[in-house]
Amino acid sequence: MTLRAETIAALLTDLEAELRTIERVAAMARDEATNAETKAEGKYDTRATEASYLARGQAERIAALRQLYAWYNHLDPTRVLEEPRVCLGTLVCIEGDTTEWVFIAPSGGARATVNGTTIRVISRSSPLGEALDDLEPGDALEVDTPRGLLEYEILTVL
Repeated sequence: MTLRAETIAALLTDLEAELRTIERVAAMARDEATNAETKAEGKYDTRATEASYLARGQAERIAALRQLYAWYNHLDPTRVLEEPRVCLGTLVCIEGDTTEWVFIAPSGGARATVNGTTIRVISRSSPLGEALDDLEPGDALEVDTPRGLLEYEILTVL
């Protein structure tokens, strides 16, 4: 199995676990919002309202996670790029002060560890994602971050 395929599999596994956890939390929030004990006991008692807001937020998070899960599930992990250019769904090795792997996805923030290698998931709309878009191995890029201007070189695109 390739590093890209193992990365996608690891991210799907993590996403499944997160989805199950959020679904349990959402079920508890729904129960709290509709429980007779949560019924307002006065005009300043907002427990039911707060519980319904929480349940709605959890439902929105579940929908977003399901959409992301479907996106990962439709990726072809065996795809080999004819022209290795950075785009949505690619795994990229970059070198700056350190060497790191990043996976370009619709939303970022996750991490996966594959064979001892940590892979950071970033979105195309992140500063690094925007700077990497459509580049190829050997290209250099600069990213303006809160820590200052960072310089990278693309080593590999899978």
